[in-house]
Amino acid sequence: MKKIIFMGTPEFSATVLKGILSQSSLYEVIAVVTQPDRPVGRKKVLTASPVKEVALSHQIPVFQPEKLGKSEEMEQILAMDVDLIVTAAYGQFVPTKLLKHPKYLAINVHASLLPKYRGGAPIHYAIWQGEEETGISIMYMEKEMDAGDILAQAKTPIHSTDDVGQLFERLAIIGRDLLLETLPLLFAGEITPIKQDEQLVTFSPTISKEQEKIDWSQSATAVHNHVRAFRPFPSTYTMWNGQRLKVWAGHPIAYAKPKMVAPGTIVAAEDDQVIVQCEESYYAITSLQPSGKRRMDVTTFLNGMDAEDLIGQRFE
Repeated sequence: MKKIIFMGTPEFSATVLKGILSQSSLYEVIAVVTQPDRPVGRKKVLTASPVKEVALSHQIPVFQPEKLGKSEEMEQILAMDVDLIVTAAYGQFVPTKLLKHPKYLAINVHASLLPKYRGGAPIHYAIWQGEEETGISIMYMEKEMDAGDILAQAKTPIHSTDDVGQLFERLAIIGRDLLLETLPLLFAGEITPIKQDEQLVTFSPTISKEQEKIDWSQSATAVHNHVRAFRPFPSTYTMWNGQRLKVWAGHPIAYAKPKMVAPGTIVAAEDDQVIVQCEESYYAITSLQPSGKRRMDVTTFLNGMDAEDLIGQRFE
């Protein structure tokens, strides 16, 4: 039986971990490393990561260093007899000394078709940039982020209706299944790793607060991709009457208007959509959230409001 240390944090990682645990006759997860408990929600309730919850339910020791390098936890991990480290969206730098410690080294389940979208937000960027497909790459871990030789890949199309939440769930299952297919071949020495083409490398750094704001000067398709790529987390917004207005859903729309106006201008407000001028195109908002209120459809938003008064107003 091969001994594995698993490193991961969000629900994506928990799905992968559950897959390994389902093969208990082949693999023993001897420890889990995850991010420290974090405050969640308006009440800032200290909450364990999904990976920690899975580990505790299986009585697996959990390590949660604020920073893994030079921590007491790392020294404890280095003292363990382990065959392989598996990481999946852990969220921290893993020191090279630890990567080289196991007999079969360390591998990562990464949610992109490397060398595209190295970094912490590959699923967001794939939708945001209008990619038609994405997938999972399993590769050896190196000091340089997501740069290791590839052991296996699996693809999935990105549908025009997909958002980041839906794609996260689908890729988690693909990643779980691909890992379970790859592990026996890896331990048997039956995989020839493939080097990444450095000329094709692109990056997907962690999403910043500034990137959440919609740029109406782009095409309606680009706005649509942006909204989907940030739904349900971290979400997109625009400014209206000096306050944030979250935009949850919408779609590009063919709209006959004789004269183009400034991007962000509301050109129509109908029963179930607010139509906004983009760059030579139009975007119909169907679900939004005014500051301090819950998410709602446009019909609810317009209730008790004179829709004609919105026309000509501008989202910033």
